[in-house]
Amino acid sequence: MEIKALDYFASLVQQDDSIPLFEAALAIAQDADPQLDLTATQAEVDTLAARLQRRLPSDASSVQKLRLLNHFFYQELGFAGNVNDYYDPDNSYLHRVLSTRRGIPISLAVLYMELAQQIGLNVKGVSFPGHFLMKMSIQSGDIVLDPFNGASLSREELEERLEPYFEHNRYPGAIPLAYYLHAAHPREILARMLRNLKALFLEHTRWQRVLGVQQRLVILLPDDITERRDRGLAFANLECPQAALDDLEAYLAERPHAADADTLRRKLPELRLASRRLN
Repeated sequence: MEIKALDYFASLVQQDDSIPLFEAALAIAQDADPQLDLTATQAEVDTLAARLQRRLPSDASSVQKLRLLNHFFYQELGFAGNVNDYYDPDNSYLHRVLSTRRGIPISLAVLYMELAQQIGLNVKGVSFPGHFLMKMSIQSGDIVLDPFNGASLSREELEERLEPYFEHNRYPGAIPLAYYLHAAHPREILARMLRNLKALFLEHTRWQRVLGVQQRLVILLPDDITERRDRGLAFANLECPQAALDDLEAYLAERPHAADADTLRRKLPELRLASRRLN
């Protein structure tokens, strides 16, 4: 992966209050396709939005616009969840989702939200446990949508989706539903997209791909030292001992009493030896 691609990503996510979500999410795909034409993909989405905009009555309400967007996105364009190959990394790369019309909830949501924004709708992402959602606030409350199919979810359906997490005590049942429905910040959405990819690549020990994801996570979450640790482990597995040392020593300096600190310390002599050999 070219350093230029990482520099570009870093420039997009620098300011908390002005992260262009679609552009930054699309840039993640440069790891899989270094020759990706980001401008052409953005233009393709702009063309879809313009097509939809021409059909909207000038006095269309937000709910009318949402209904038309839903029909356009799911029925006419045929976007849907990739139920046949849910764990394919392509489901997280927006240019592939755009061409195949298949994705996972979060990638479908990012595309949907970009189209919504271009027709004047403020649809937000919701980092719901287990399954990313979307919402639009109207006078009478929130409309919560499942990006997999555009279905509007009732309070009962949302509570039902939370039940498995209550059973495992990961989410205390006393917390109100509204807590799980807060609008996710673009940084949070990008981190979730990258961590989805990280989990897939770790499962198949594809260390070069893990490293690509980790480089972006370290840029996106500079204060999260665990992401730097994980980048160090990726470097170690790719036989880049000095880079691994830099990251792991930084982690141990900040978290000397972490649960994994002793295990990591035991790796350092071997990495130092390997680094000296390379020099």
